[in-house]
Amino acid sequence: MAIVIKGEYSKRLGLPGYSSHQYSISVETELSDPNDIPGEASKMYSMLQNSVDHEIQQTGFVPGESYGLPENGSVQQNGNGSGHAPERANLNGNGQVRWSCSDKQRELIGNLMAENNLDPASVEEIAFDRFGVGMPQLNKIQASALISEIFAITEKRQRSHNGSK
Repeated sequence: MAIVIKGEYSKRLGLPGYSSHQYSISVETELSDPNDIPGEASKMYSMLQNSVDHEIQQTGFVPGESYGLPENGSVQQNGNGSGHAPERANLNGNGQVRWSCSDKQRELIGNLMAENNLDPASVEEIAFDRFGVGMPQLNKIQASALISEIFAITEKRQRSHNGSK
């Protein structure tokens, strides 16, 4: 009777720019003696771990801070020395501000602010502090990070509110 053992090892590493990469290897082998299972399992795990650790060192493409921004990626000065990009440069045909992130992200940011009574100016300031641009100029990666930050702020508020009861 053949005994089949399978092993898998996977590792995910966080990278700059809200990026990450993951590498996984799986192996299957047959044994004929059940007494070989502990030694073969240990050997397999060590081999998988060493292989993944060796291969994952090659990070490949890591997006820079301007990744996902419009092609020029430049932030213009607004006259007072700050790096805030002027909103008039990002208007649609109806004179409304066009957001750089996805419509779903824009909608979620708006809903989170409304549902949690967050001051839009405060959230805008978080965007400027963190990314150097206002909410409409956030790319998809930056908008995702802002959404995570809004969730963290609201969770912190809820915990402090619940703890004071």
